[in-house]
Amino acid sequence: MFDDVDRDHMRRALELAARGLYTTSPNPRVGCVLVRDGRVVGEGWHEKAGGLHAEAHALEAAGRLAPDAARGATAYVTLEPCNHHGRTPPCVDALIRADVARVVAALRDPNPEAARGGERLAAAGIRFEHGLLEDEARELNIGFVSRMTRGRPWVRMKIAASLDGRTALANGQSQWITGAEARADGHRWRARACALLTGIGTLKADDPQLNVREVQTTRQPLRVIVDSRMETPPGAKILSGGGGVLLFAGAENAAARAALEARGAEVLVLPNAGGKVELPAMLAELGRRGINELHVEAGVKLNGSLLREGCVDEFLIYLAPSLLGDAAQGMVALALDALEARVSLQWQSVERVGADLRILARPATTTKGND
Repeated sequence: MFDDVDRDHMRRALELAARGLYTTSPNPRVGCVLVRDGRVVGEGWHEKAGGLHAEAHALEAAGRLAPDAARGATAYVTLEPCNHHGRTPPCVDALIRADVARVVAALRDPNPEAARGGERLAAAGIRFEHGLLEDEARELNIGFVSRMTRGRPWVRMKIAASLDGRTALANGQSQWITGAEARADGHRWRARACALLTGIGTLKADDPQLNVREVQTTRQPLRVIVDSRMETPPGAKILSGGGGVLLFAGAENAAARAALEARGAEVLVLPNAGGKVELPAMLAELGRRGINELHVEAGVKLNGSLLREGCVDEFLIYLAPSLLGDAAQGMVALALDALEARVSLQWQSVERVGADLRILARPATTTKGND
C-alpha cells in the first residue's frame, strides 16, 4: 500500500515530530508534511500544548506559497488528525477546508475524545490510510499512548551502576559512578519526561535537586516524592529551584503537611494496607494529571516496590566500567528464592555513552505501551 516515497515523507514527519520531544506534554509529539505533485509544499510540528497542531502549521506554510497550495496534496501525519475541539480547532476540519486529497497517518489516535478523524476525512471524500512507520510513531509517543490506553504514565526507571550492578557503597556514597557524558545523557531523558520521581531514602542520602540542568530546556518537569511518613525536610533542595512538587504519603501528618505546603509542595495521602503509598493509585493520579512519561531516580527499596507492583515499563541503565564489590548496594530490592521468579527483560538498545554503556530494557511482558 505504501511505497518508498511515502516512507521518506513519513520519516521526515517523524523527524519534525521529534522536535517537540521536550515541549509538547501533555499533548503528543506530532509532525506533518504536505506533498503535492512530488513537491513538499508545507511542513510543521506541534511545538507546545495550547499552540497550533502540526497540521495547522503545515497548512500555514503551504498557504505562504499559494492560497491553494495544499489542494490535492497528500498529508503525511505521524498521528491521526484530531476530531475534537480542545484548545485548538479540529485538524480534520482544517484538512477538509484545504481540500487535500489524501491523508496518511502513522498511528491512529488512542485518545477516545480525539479519535475517528480518519472516518471524518473519508466521509468528506479524502482518502485516509494509516499504519506507515507505526512502530516508530508509537515509540515517540509511548507515554501518551500509555496514558490514553491504560490511564497511567509510561514509567522509565533510571539506574547508574557499576559493571557488577552496584549503585552505591555500603555507606551510601554514589557520586559519581558514571562519567559526565552519561550524566548529561541522563538529563536529556529527564527533560523529555513530564515528571521525575524519587523516594525519601534518596532525599535523605543525596538531597538531590531532581531537575534538568545539563541540557537546555524550556520547562522543568513536575517533581514527585514518595514519602510514606512525610519525612521530607522543609529545607530539602527538591523543594526549591522552580517547577512543581507533588508528595505522596501513606499517612496524614498535619504538622509535616503544613511545613511542606508552606514550601510550595502539594501533598496527597494515598495509603495502602500497610501504611505505605499505594503505588498503582499514584500512577493513576499522575495519569489524571496529564503525565505521559514518568522518570524514576530512586533507591533500591522504592525501585523494588515499583517493580514488584508492576509499575515499571522500562529500564534506563548506565553501566560504568568499574567494580564496587558485593558489600555495595544493588539496583533493585528483590528477594527471590527460585530462578523461575526472576524478572525477565527484553533488550531495546545498548549504546556507548562516553566511557559508559547505556542500556534500554523492558520487562518481557511490556510491549508497545499496552498491558
